[in-house]
Amino acid sequence: MTNEAIDGPHEDNWRQVCENLRSEIGEAAYQSWIKPMTIRSIADGAARISVPTRFMRDWVIAHYVDRLGALWNAIDQSIDGVDISIQPERSLKASGEEASASIPAAAAAATTAAIDMAQGDTRRASDIGKVGISGPLDTRYTFDNFVVGKPNEFAYAAARRVAEASSVPFNPLFLYGGVGLGKTHLMHAIAQHICQQDPKRTVIYLSAEKFMYRFIRALKEQNTVDFKDMFRNVDVLMIDDVQFIGGKGATQEEFFHTFNALVDQGRQIVISSDKSPSDLEGMEERLQSRLNCGLVADIHATTYELRLGILESKADQLKVDVPRKMMEFLAHKITANVRELEGALNRVVAHAQLVGREITLETAQEVLHDLLRANDRRVTIEEIQKQVASHFNIRGSDMHSARRARSVARPRQVAMYLAKQLTSRSLPEIGRKFGGRDHTTVMHAVKKVEELRECDSSFAEDVELLRRMLEG
Repeated sequence: MTNEAIDGPHEDNWRQVCENLRSEIGEAAYQSWIKPMTIRSIADGAARISVPTRFMRDWVIAHYVDRLGALWNAIDQSIDGVDISIQPERSLKASGEEASASIPAAAAAATTAAIDMAQGDTRRASDIGKVGISGPLDTRYTFDNFVVGKPNEFAYAAARRVAEASSVPFNPLFLYGGVGLGKTHLMHAIAQHICQQDPKRTVIYLSAEKFMYRFIRALKEQNTVDFKDMFRNVDVLMIDDVQFIGGKGATQEEFFHTFNALVDQGRQIVISSDKSPSDLEGMEERLQSRLNCGLVADIHATTYELRLGILESKADQLKVDVPRKMMEFLAHKITANVRELEGALNRVVAHAQLVGREITLETAQEVLHDLLRANDRRVTIEEIQKQVASHFNIRGSDMHSARRARSVARPRQVAMYLAKQLTSRSLPEIGRKFGGRDHTTVMHAVKKVEELRECDSSFAEDVELLRRMLEG
């Protein structure tokens, strides 16, 4: 396939397409999504357009690519369609990539672009001054905009301590929790704080999958000496999603030795995973032991109050007035994943800005119908009662009885707590399902369970297990 050079007529046609689309979608949407595009080539009847980020590419493909093709075809019938791709890394050269060992902290601090579609603000990434192995840091993920609540306050405090300490406080810091609960946010916040605090320190942040890929490539190229030097001469090594090296014997071996070398040198290691070190499948016992030897911090599933706080914080960042009822609705309906929660708010705000409509609860339900359907909590109170009774080995009828023995009252409180977390039923409705109890009894049960989760790790694990079983 031969590329046709971009000549004057094609450039003029592209400008005309952009202007026509601007008149259709408005100035705000044009500035956010169309203006950052760059025409790359015309080949085989297709115009090839590039955008700065993967997120922007996906959004444009979903919302504008068909219209772009139609507008262009109306001007030039030889153009049958538009292809959208991510802009090539102009500064990336094979020789530069191989020669670099790590990103200096000062450069890493300025790496990433974030598109905030609801704000209509397209922020481009600063080019990395030195192309290296470390992954990009998202400038949105800082300690200042991390919303702290009971489920994550311990992990937040530990992450902040590591970022601010002049010496290594505990090694490694191991953060674990479910998808979308804030692990990656804290990882990025640690890296960026260290970069800003001491630009001379070198930081490598990357996924376990990328670590494995680099190691395999070093083996193929018989270049393991450079690989070892690359990872064992940094001040801070941060590995995200370490569970992905489970069952990968050679990669675990190399990671084990890298881990030991850095700990012996007093260098900081920060690791994240979806499970605790002891629960990682396919992980060698000696590596599990090393991962457990520092500080292990769990990020629990979000509570309604924390989700509401996250939405309020996000609305403040976007500088938009979001009705309280709409935020309460989203906090009740989208419970499992903070990313989905923020994404839902982004969609509603972006829709309001793009089409010029007021943000209302009705609009949110219309715009998010697919997401809400996927997150519709189908768990019933009856299912919760049955599962909890089975777990604690009591009779199902005890959920409705007047018995006050602790062996019965505690499981009943757990069931009330889970009913509050996993269903959209009101407190009075929940109370009626538990033998006609008052809503204040349900409130007391929820508060009691939350207190016990904080001070009793075994009890917390029981509750979390029940939650996962019910949601799964």
